[in-house]
Amino acid sequence: MRKPSSDKKISGQSAFREFLRERKPMLDDVRHTVYLWKKTPLALVGTVIICLFLLVALFAPLLAPYSPIATDLSRKLEAPSAAHPFGLDQFGRDVLSRVIMGTRIEVSIIVIISVISIVIGLIVGIVAGYFGGIIDEILMRITDIFLAFPRLVLAMAFAAALRPTLTNAIIAISLVEWTVYARLARAEAMKIRSQPYIEAIRAVGASNIKIMVFHVLPMSISPIIVQLTMRMGTIILTAASLGFLGLGAQPPLPEWGAIVSDGRSYLMNNWWITAFPGMAIAVTVLGFNLLGDGIRDILDPRIRR
Repeated sequence: MRKPSSDKKISGQSAFREFLRERKPMLDDVRHTVYLWKKTPLALVGTVIICLFLLVALFAPLLAPYSPIATDLSRKLEAPSAAHPFGLDQFGRDVLSRVIMGTRIEVSIIVIISVISIVIGLIVGIVAGYFGGIIDEILMRITDIFLAFPRLVLAMAFAAALRPTLTNAIIAISLVEWTVYARLARAEAMKIRSQPYIEAIRAVGASNIKIMVFHVLPMSISPIIVQLTMRMGTIILTAASLGFLGLGAQPPLPEWGAIVSDGRSYLMNNWWITAFPGMAIAVTVLGFNLLGDGIRDILDPRIRR
């Protein structure tokens, strides 16, 4: 009576071993990636910083001790204390709560700008690199026009032309960030289109759109991911700069650049209003840069060997 149960147990163990055998290459690749990650301490530091940044953004309402927009003019400009570790600003708002809630705004800025700029950049770059000729010339000359101006200056021009809001600041930054991804995608598409397997796929009747979506696009993702990670710090700096100049998030939104702008008139005597959001910007940008360096090293085939 126990034999069927025993047979089932053996069969289950065999299936599990077969499952592990099939997944062994993937598991080995994960172990190798972890090994390479451990070899780059700065990348680990960047990973920790960004993980903390994301956790703070996720649990911001629970971590913020006070409302970020609640004012108390009777206690304005109070220095850091046990009750208010980052002090109070000129309106009596808790700076710590504003910095914590500001992480959510920064995450939303990064995500939206990254998605918009990558989509535009991939479309422009892959189309230009795959077709070449006059299409490539037109698209790349448009890209060169955007690259001819400093990104911050061009973002300021777009933001000034639009109404100063956080949404318009995101649109303005997205319109200047796509050029980097377009150049990378074009270079990858130019290499891939001349590969023999692409010619074979085209010979069996695959359309250009199918080739670009299912063959060129996946091969172009790797350098885009590395560049995206390294550009996230720049996105935060640009958004903070627009907020500092009054062209981005408007009061009372607790965006880091706007908070720094609020405290610039009180910098000499009430340094905490500007110092703590400024430190948050600096540490987060450093974390993204270190993380980007680590991802670049791990994805580099010369290092993976």
